[in-house]
Amino acid sequence: MGGLRCVDGSFLSVTPVACTDSVGTPYEITLELHRDGTPYGSVGERCGWLLSRLARGVDEARRGGGAARRWSDPDDRFPGEEPDSELFSFRYRTRAGLVGGGELRCQLRTIPMWQPGPGAWRLTRRAFVEAWGSTGVGMRAVLTSSELSAFVGELVNEAEGCLDGRDIARNPVEGAGTDDSR
Repeated sequence: MGGLRCVDGSFLSVTPVACTDSVGTPYEITLELHRDGTPYGSVGERCGWLLSRLARGVDEARRGGGAARRWSDPDDRFPGEEPDSELFSFRYRTRAGLVGGGELRCQLRTIPMWQPGPGAWRLTRRAFVEAWGSTGVGMRAVLTSSELSAFVGELVNEAEGCLDGRDIARNPVEGAGTDDSR
């Protein structure tokens, strides 16, 4: 179970749960959210390959690949070209397509910090992971790329375990879950 200590002191637990087909074979995951041990929401049906792709992207960015090489500190390196962008947004949807019951999202934010010694601004980037329960009460954790990598990596490992070791980055549709395009 992956978890994050939030800025308000609460603890957000995120647990992958297998989605099964009509004969009980696991094929993807949903994420169960808990706030300080209390059920908080269920989000992200069929989100496993997105998490797997994000884990690879964060690790590549930390190594200085792509646009991330512009940031000297590896903790400021995240995937994507946009300075302030969304890395994921998972919601609960009913069979009728109505939204409700929870949300888990991650946005990048660039934060200027004044450094009095040299008398200059230093830009940092952080991932803001926000969760919303069905009651409308939100939670927020602010993460470096290292912390986001550990959190998402743990979720991917747990997801693969609940899918009986199946590689969630693979999808029967060719090219899905990769950066490959047709």
